[in-house]
Amino acid sequence: MALSLSACRPTIEAALERALAGIRLSAQDASAFEHTTSSELLALLQTADALRAQYHGDTITYSRKVFIPLTNLCRDYCGYCTFRRDPGDPGAKTMTPDDILAVVTQGEKLGCKEALFSLGDKPEALFPQMQQELQRLGHRRTLGYLTEMCRLVLDHSSLLPHANPGVMGPKDLERLRDVNISMGLMLESTSRRLLGKGMAHDNAPDKDPVVRLKTLDNAGKLRIPFTTGILIGIGETFAERVEALCAIRDLHDRYGHIQEVIIQNFRAKPEVPMHAHPEPSLLDFLRTIAVARLILGGEMNIQAPPNLTPEQYQLLITAGINDWGGVSPVTIDFINPEAPWPQLLTLERVSTEMGLRLRQRLALYPEYITRKPDYIAPALAARLQTMVDADGYPLVQQGDTLP
Repeated sequence: MALSLSACRPTIEAALERALAGIRLSAQDASAFEHTTSSELLALLQTADALRAQYHGDTITYSRKVFIPLTNLCRDYCGYCTFRRDPGDPGAKTMTPDDILAVVTQGEKLGCKEALFSLGDKPEALFPQMQQELQRLGHRRTLGYLTEMCRLVLDHSSLLPHANPGVMGPKDLERLRDVNISMGLMLESTSRRLLGKGMAHDNAPDKDPVVRLKTLDNAGKLRIPFTTGILIGIGETFAERVEALCAIRDLHDRYGHIQEVIIQNFRAKPEVPMHAHPEPSLLDFLRTIAVARLILGGEMNIQAPPNLTPEQYQLLITAGINDWGGVSPVTIDFINPEAPWPQLLTLERVSTEMGLRLRQRLALYPEYITRKPDYIAPALAARLQTMVDADGYPLVQQGDTLP
């Protein structure tokens, strides 16, 4: 479909022309897309798709992973979360080393390359039961146990850890860097309004955007390849989404360490406080993905979780994503357990139908392997080089075929 901007208002047309010329949208430019006509929304999506194609060609990537929920105990009470538990709740669990190795071994047989660690934030600060469990495991802090388990994965498998541990200080980041090929922390939002009474981040101290931005800043100083992103539909305004995306862009401009940005849509679940909160519409979601592409630029890797928008995969590509994120042939999405992963064969079919080639990547994007060696922890550099080809993609091995 030919790109036509003539049906757009002058401000929209000018912003899209600048984007096509490689000039990233300012916050003011982006704000113009909050309310668009159908023709303007179509032009926005076409522009985002054109930028994706210009910088990423006919390749769309994914990471084959196992999901390791190290502990679902958490001191934060977010209004949309089904993952967290208190001690004694049904399903509350902290995984043992044997639990972890069992998952990793199964994933290795099916060609997984990433061990994604997710965990609650600082549960030992709130729950004496977690302090006792950590003591039994030989640790004082959850982050210390996480570090040991990442090393366990490295020592006993070919998988590379990618940890999402929550808010951290520089010393913890530095320790984890030696046993993680990349790490992540969702910014979610820069809106401190959401910390207010009855809002999404009420009673969630680690969701203060100030401390989350500080973690991302410290990761940049340490040259840790990082995944971050925003969660939309939790009470933020469109302007606040734009503000968060611009904050991520500024961090990347400063340090070059943001390897991918996730645009995630809130999904209502019956068991959470926000069960009656409206979900963002599909058009609103697509608009936000496309605006993110234009704010962050064509080179940035952008993903949207496919399992949260079932049967709309083609539209996610049209909005400008170039990555499907982590997909597991082994474990469920423990953050969104009601939303099964799409089959890898389905993603390959959809990608092919859109004229794209689906390629597996590691938890570290190829450009960091080929062009940014100083972002790779020295302890992992030699191992990494045995796993990839000249373009930074994993070598094809037995078990790597799509199930």
